[in-house]
Amino acid sequence: MRTVLAREMGGCSVLGRICGVWRRRPGVRAVPKAPGFDTEAGHQLRPRGSSKWSRPLGGQPFPGLLQLENLSREELVDVLRAAVVDQKGPLVTLNKPPGLPVTGKPGELTLFSVLPELSQSLGLGDQELQVVQASGKETSGLVLLSSCPQTASRLQKFFIYSRRAQRPTATYCAVTDGIPATSEGKIQAALKLEHIDGVDLQQRRSGLRCQVCVKLVHSWGLTPQVIPVKSPSRKDFQEGVKRTLSHFHVVAMGSGCALVQLQPLTVFPSQLQVHMVLQLCPVLGDHTYSARVGTVLGQRFLLPAESTKPQRQVPDEALLRRLCLTPSQAAQLPLHLHLHCLHLPGMRPGEAPMKLLAPLPSYFSRTLQCLGLHQQ
Repeated sequence: MRTVLAREMGGCSVLGRICGVWRRRPGVRAVPKAPGFDTEAGHQLRPRGSSKWSRPLGGQPFPGLLQLENLSREELVDVLRAAVVDQKGPLVTLNKPPGLPVTGKPGELTLFSVLPELSQSLGLGDQELQVVQASGKETSGLVLLSSCPQTASRLQKFFIYSRRAQRPTATYCAVTDGIPATSEGKIQAALKLEHIDGVDLQQRRSGLRCQVCVKLVHSWGLTPQVIPVKSPSRKDFQEGVKRTLSHFHVVAMGSGCALVQLQPLTVFPSQLQVHMVLQLCPVLGDHTYSARVGTVLGQRFLLPAESTKPQRQVPDEALLRRLCLTPSQAAQLPLHLHLHCLHLPGMRPGEAPMKLLAPLPSYFSRTLQCLGLHQQ
């Protein structure tokens, strides 16, 4: 398949050697260190303002959402061109708006479907872009594209090596409904994909072992769910269960919520959302897995994942007041999970590492302001 769909792939310490000379796009400028999210010295880049197509959804207080159903292919290309953070050599980095799927059914408007037009718009001619790194439909943030298949292949090998070495290459930020019990740590869980009707996806589609195929499952309309597996056996791992691992760090807390930095060290669909549910702190706007967290007399507990169907997240009344939302507006609350930072190497030996930053969506910044969460 021509596109390397590796949503897990973050920064790369060999980019400087394989991608040629660094050049910044017009309108991209260096910015000072953003406290709370960055853990090492490095350069950071910030793109120009948001696209004119990013505006409140139906008058709701969620600015920055993409009204995909109202866009033509040409307008989506304009959105993506305006979202470009940087272009150097064969690599193009953009800040994906939430709500844009990477792949989908034939004829659907997706990132993948407009890559030929985007390549032309960016002056790449016949060098068609490929997806090297991208998050899910509802997740916002950085996307890494390449016009060179060899570069994409080298990046893939590097990301695989980084995961094996347990070296994080991407940093997400999230707002959680609830505060983790500890300020930082690791989340480990064995996970599997299961169809919503209880039929194990690994039994239905025994070939689904890569992220490309997992994304195709969504396009087939099968609605898979991610289920934690307690004490998995060797047979479980042979049938598709995978050990997963993420780092988390609480940056700020207030109003019963937290601003959390997340760094996945493995790859699995919805890994970060499920990991935060296991911490009894679902991501704000998670309308798929948050229902697995129940509350009795103010105490939270996990409900059985196998028997808990997805439903709209229902924040409590105090949180709704802080967010200035009605219950009907809360039902449209977008997922507050954003691929904030990709780690890049210095361009020459001895140079400090570099980082690409994707500014937070407007609705995300509004939520932080309402909750009094500051990046300190």
